[in-house]
Amino acid sequence: MQMIDLLTAGVLWVGHACIWTATLNVLYSQPLPKAFLKPWRLFTGAVISGFPLVLFFGPWPLNLYFGVCCFVGLVVFPTITLIRYFRPRPKCLTAERTETLDLWDTLGAGVRGDGKWRWLTRLPGNGVFKVDITELSLRLPRLPASLEGVSILLLSDLHFHGTPSKLWFDAIIDRLKQFPKPNVVVLAGDFVDSDDHHEWIGAILGRLEWTELGVAILGNHDAHHHPETLRRKLEAIGFTVLGDRSHEVTVRGERLIFTGHEGPWFPAPQTVPEGGFRICVSHSPDSFRWATARGFDLILCGHVHGGQIRLPLIGSIFVPSRYSRRYDMGVFEQNGTVMVVGRGLSGKEPLRFRCHPQVIRITLQSEPLA
Repeated sequence: MQMIDLLTAGVLWVGHACIWTATLNVLYSQPLPKAFLKPWRLFTGAVISGFPLVLFFGPWPLNLYFGVCCFVGLVVFPTITLIRYFRPRPKCLTAERTETLDLWDTLGAGVRGDGKWRWLTRLPGNGVFKVDITELSLRLPRLPASLEGVSILLLSDLHFHGTPSKLWFDAIIDRLKQFPKPNVVVLAGDFVDSDDHHEWIGAILGRLEWTELGVAILGNHDAHHHPETLRRKLEAIGFTVLGDRSHEVTVRGERLIFTGHEGPWFPAPQTVPEGGFRICVSHSPDSFRWATARGFDLILCGHVHGGQIRLPLIGSIFVPSRYSRRYDMGVFEQNGTVMVVGRGLSGKEPLRFRCHPQVIRITLQSEPLA
């Protein structure tokens, strides 16, 4: 083939991969059975990797589809990538600092554990044992002045299943306990990927402390591992498990209202309290527009892991969200509602390339008086 044909083939392949990956992302955002999702993911990989065979050796009967692939590969994908890359820093984010713990260097092979997929941790460049502790200062327009300085510790996606080991998680908790005790601890779901690791909830998360409140919700992986048992274990170590309910606490004389959103895998909230400073704890960032429409001040999420694998310039690829890569990690702001999406601490498959596991410490700031 001539060089122009090779370039065209490359553009078509990129567009084809984008279409199928975006479809996979949307499907994984829905409460579909594992018996469908796992084969579909393998099928998607085969369809993407096998596309060059169609281009170079097969007939071209799908001219319309190839036209769409060309448009996506040549226009849509580069445009979205550039928009994401140059996305301005949210105005509400006044400060950000990250400390990285390389627990492999500190603890050695003991952090690998005994999980089914532990062999993946040996892949070159895998940063699964490097943990980012990110500190964010957020200026929220409706925060009462008396709540200035309130601190929130956000953890999500622990995925207890043996890898990383309990030793690794304990080391993270040890480091977190060296910081000032947060006012609120938020656990945003996906605690286990194994029935055998329910006991890690008490042994690890039971060590967390706060001054005002600890709240938790469940995630999609928890739905497959006796969710009611998980709720009882979280309550036993002092957490208020929100589910689809709201819980109110008075902090410094102000109403602070937390609402859980575990949808679409569990029922979504039907009613939302009025008044007070309102925080939504949602497993998935897909709830952002839902929370914005209801005037929440802050929404705290996990679920998407930052994509786990991030390519230079391009960023994430596989992100289980109906919005695909749009809300893969970071801070977002819309109509007075601020959303923080953490990358989570673990995953069923221990793969992290250019996307470290993450814990987030948030300090709330109010608007300065005029």
